Amino acid sequence: MEMRADLLIVGAGMVGSALALALRHSGLEILLLDGGPLSVKRFDPQSPFEPRVSALSAASQRILERLGAWEGIAGRRASPYSDMHVWDGSGTGQIHFSAASVHAQVLGHIVENRVVQDALLDRLHDSDIGLLPNARLEQMRRSGDEWLLTLADGRRLRAPLVVAADGANSAVRRLTGCETREWDYLHQAIVTSVRCSEAHQATAWQRFTDEGPLAFLPLARDGGQTWCSIVWSTTPEQAEQVMALDDEGFCAALERAFEGRLGQVLEADPRVCVPLRQRHAKRYVDEGLALIGDAAHVIHPLAGQGVNLGFLDAAVLAEELAHACERGERLADVKVLSRYERRRMPHNLALMAAMEGFERLFQANPLPLRWLRNSGLKLVEQMPEAKALFVRQALGLSGDLPELAKA
Repeated sequence: MEMRADLLIVGAGMVGSALALALRHSGLEILLLDGGPLSVKRFDPQSPFEPRVSALSAASQRILERLGAWEGIAGRRASPYSDMHVWDGSGTGQIHFSAASVHAQVLGHIVENRVVQDALLDRLHDSDIGLLPNARLEQMRRSGDEWLLTLADGRRLRAPLVVAADGANSAVRRLTGCETREWDYLHQAIVTSVRCSEAHQATAWQRFTDEGPLAFLPLARDGGQTWCSIVWSTTPEQAEQVMALDDEGFCAALERAFEGRLGQVLEADPRVCVPLRQRHAKRYVDEGLALIGDAAHVIHPLAGQGVNLGFLDAAVLAEELAHACERGERLADVKVLSRYERRRMPHNLALMAAMEGFERLFQANPLPLRWLRNSGLKLVEQMPEAKALFVRQALGLSGDLPELAKA
């Protein structure tokens, strides 16, 4: 059995689903395939929080609104935050960011990845986009001017253009030989949700410890403000020790590491531990091929920006493909696809470099560097214009924005 489409999107996660929806009125025959069932999970507002969350920026919210998915997100569970408080656990430097500094209501929303995914799937099931669930890619090769994909069950798919949206361990990237630059942070991140005795005040809290950053991201349930999603970046040795603790011991260790800023840590959901690596594809495009989201770049979770970069990738690629359709250009032409790469690669590299420098500075032990970071935090705290610039960047209010992300 062989199926054909104008565009094959491999990976129906948040970014791949967003790209498919952004192109739903393009006139292209689109096939979106994924190894999972592509079914929408029934949402229970009393259910435990999913461990993996994203800090959606204002730009991402605009994209999701225009794709018709934001209503489904807000109707499930989304936690707005208006402030961010960062401090150095080894010194006295601290900095506070506020949405009010740029006359905005919120800095963003903390949303469980599954909530975003299900809201997008709702819209996909209402569209005429072809969905291919339980489709695991096994082989991929050029066949004339097209790609021929073979699935694990023997089905074959053919298209002139393939987009890899299949995540950090992209099978498309591996099968097509796309090269990457990558390095291991030699750190691991412990991820879970916890309930504290004090309200999070719609604030994202982040403490830099000697072992790595610890973030408490605000979650909302039943109107309460005592639940937070935590991302605790630490050494493999400490991560192993922390993961071995029982719930009571874990809550006590977490409370100490966080200096008890939100009072007692009363309970914790099951923990997940993931290794931290940074990865960036040397090219995002080739003839008939484009990489988006984590398939193209994986950054440190320090600022929760990964999925925001992915949504912008999807919106820009959709915009460039739509413009090429209007001009009658061949979409698989590397010259067409390079327009997407030229718009997105510099922005992604700049943010990755900033996060890398930030992470290295706060991991530094030498006394001069500790003094530098403390002095830097104190200095920036006294510079409203610099802080407002950071806030605008976090909101996605600057740079080369696609139409889907513009106010």
